[in-house]
Amino acid sequence: MKVVGKQSNSKMCIVCGLDNPIGLRAPFYNMEDGSEMTLFRYGAEHQSFPGRVHGGLVATMLDELGLRALWVKSPEDTFGVTMTMEVKYRRPVPYGQELTGRGIVERETGKFFTIRTGIYDGEGILLAEGLLKYIKLEADQIVRDIDPHEEMCYLVEDGVREIAFAR
Repeated sequence: MKVVGKQSNSKMCIVCGLDNPIGLRAPFYNMEDGSEMTLFRYGAEHQSFPGRVHGGLVATMLDELGLRALWVKSPEDTFGVTMTMEVKYRRPVPYGQELTGRGIVERETGKFFTIRTGIYDGEGILLAEGLLKYIKLEADQIVRDIDPHEEMCYLVEDGVREIAFAR
């Protein structure tokens, strides 16, 4: 599937922060079908049992995919917070392997949006999925005295033009 744009990364987010020493540093891409995707890899420091990623960190990625799916068609200064999140763990999520994350907006109103997210292995097998509902808020309603543009300051071109994705 073709990449049509790249989203910014932050400084310290556990998922996308490029300055976070234990973060995933995941890049996010706007896709031709209106979804958003990432290629990423968990490390051994993200495990619960050996060989498996902690479920809370799996849910964290599903949550990040949610808001970023909204940014495919809205500016990156559109923010929101999670109201509800339903997670289904289908199979153990491994670390040390490239994984694909995908999010797509299923429903959007003026104030709310619903996103379906998933994490897939290299063969396209769904490992975990989320259904998330968000409420749109201005950045200063979430945290006061921050400049979201200062935190979301990295836009690093990496040459990714297509992501193989078969479901």
